[in-house]
Amino acid sequence: MEIKIENISKKYGKKTVLSGVSFSAESGECIGIVGGNGCGKSTLLSILAGVRRADGGSFSADGEDLFSDRKRLSSLIGYVPQGTPLLEELSALDNLRLWYGREELKRELKDGTLKMLGIDEFLRTPVRKMSGGMKKRLSIGCSMAKDPTVLILDEPTAALDLICKEQIREYLSAHKEKGGIILLSTHDESELRMCDRIFVIKDGTVNETVYQGDAKALAEIF
Repeated sequence: MEIKIENISKKYGKKTVLSGVSFSAESGECIGIVGGNGCGKSTLLSILAGVRRADGGSFSADGEDLFSDRKRLSSLIGYVPQGTPLLEELSALDNLRLWYGREELKRELKDGTLKMLGIDEFLRTPVRKMSGGMKKRLSIGCSMAKDPTVLILDEPTAALDLICKEQIREYLSAHKEKGGIILLSTHDESELRMCDRIFVIKDGTVNETVYQGDAKALAEIF
């Protein structure tokens, strides 16, 4: 599969946040999106996930326009925003039941995505009592309910401990290996190393850059 993002633009009032953003990705690729705070990373990812609408531009998969087919978009995309869109008073299990069928949930907890993420270890825990890492893993698990090809993540391991970061990275690597596509906003060095290509958003536009193992040097580009 190939996805193409072409000439995405977005304004808030008179402020231009995105202006002609274009890039593409193929099966098995992880694309890193980096930039300074407020540069438009989260706006771009939320547009591609169908949460916000662009003022202009297109998003296609193998030539099929996804912005005009929201049902196809939602089946293709798994989206994990910076926050955790979970129901705080429900347990992990009850949140999962909102996304998975009974047999599918049982299978995934036994030897699937949810098992890989370690969610089976805290099924009865209410979201309000979870650590940040548990919430993030549960959010990723919920987003994968439809087995999406394209996974969009907005700083998925920010402020998490090393063990949790490693669990999430292992899952992302497995998603790549089976032909999935990952669009990832991050400043984490280990995640940057996992990216096949990296694009910097600056002044509303996007340009590809080369990452040579130094996140501090990369930050100077912003």
